This record gives sequence, structure tokens and C-alpha cells, in this order.
Amino acid sequence: MAQGYFIGLTECELLDLKAKALALIMDGKTLMSYADSGSSATKAFPGMTPKEVLNESMFALSRLDPGKYGRRVTMINSRWDNRLG
Repeated sequence: MAQGYFIGLTECELLDLKAKALALIMDGKTLMSYADSGSSATKAFPGMTPKEVLNESMFALSRLDPGKYGRRVTMINSRWDNRLG
């Protein structure tokens, strides 16, 4: 379940995070590395997997504009009037 790490970011920032996470998931990459004659660079989401970044960004977008990005349902409703027997 999302923790709300990205709440407070702008819609543009959230959509950018979502796009980057989705691209990494679609490419099957969680870590990108580059090395060339003595120098190297590594790029990844710090402390979060792309799946978690996608989940957190969607949660923040749904809180920012529920009409556009949907509402998160956090409660389960039960009906007890349809018992058998």
C-alpha cells in the first residue's frame, strides 16, 4: 500500500515519475549502468523499485485530482443481509 511519499509534488512532476517508472518496468530494467575508460555512472530510483515509484505516483495523482486519476478505495463494504439458510 502506498505511503504518500510523493504527496505535495506537482502534477507534472508526478506524471514524469510515473513515465520513468513505467519505462523501466516495460524495458525490464531496475538499474542502469554505464562504464567507459575509468569512469562509470549508475542510475536508479534510490531506495524504491520502479513498481513502488509507479504505485506511489499513482496514489499521489489520485489524491491530487480524484476525478481525473480515480479514487483509491481503502474500505471494503460487506453485506450481511444475503445469508444462506
